[in-house]
Amino acid sequence: MSWLLAGCYGLVLMNISGALLIRQTPRFIGVKTKQKAQICCSAVPIKWYKLDTYDGDRNKAVKVEPVDGGRTNISNSGACLIISELRTEDSGVYFCTAKDTWGPGSELRVVKTLDRDRALHRTNMKDGLIILQALLLAVCTAALMLRKQGLQEKRDSIYEEPEDEHIYEGLSTQVGDLYEELCNYQPEGAEAPWE
Repeated sequence: MSWLLAGCYGLVLMNISGALLIRQTPRFIGVKTKQKAQICCSAVPIKWYKLDTYDGDRNKAVKVEPVDGGRTNISNSGACLIISELRTEDSGVYFCTAKDTWGPGSELRVVKTLDRDRALHRTNMKDGLIILQALLLAVCTAALMLRKQGLQEKRDSIYEEPEDEHIYEGLSTQVGDLYEELCNYQPEGAEAPWE
């Protein structure tokens, strides 16, 4: 049983040692655009591959070929990848391979250079737009409130409360004994319909 366990450990160590044979330096590079980057590998001969992220599938890696007179070069010994005039699309993870053994990978991040005056101008413009929006919001809110108040006052002015309350509209409360007075206006000898 112990021989079987020792054999398993031996296989694991052989696989790990194969991966440890290839080293890449540096493991991370952060540079600005239009500069140069160099990634070196400890093994030779090698091929270089690029992935967009570390978590990507290595089967989808794109082979990096040297271009004569171009931006991508591989050193004379074949151990270093040199990229000049860097662009943001050059960002990614670069792997070197030797005899189907992959290196650990080196991440290259290319960032745009920052123009301080332009950045300050954009910040001031954004601040100005935020203040303008706040003022417009306050003006619109005030206009809506004034409009609502005006409509309420108009509704209130349409209905006026009468000064004196009369039970019967058009009749004076001082007229009394109306029934008796009607009898006085009947022609002589005529019967009233209510009698």
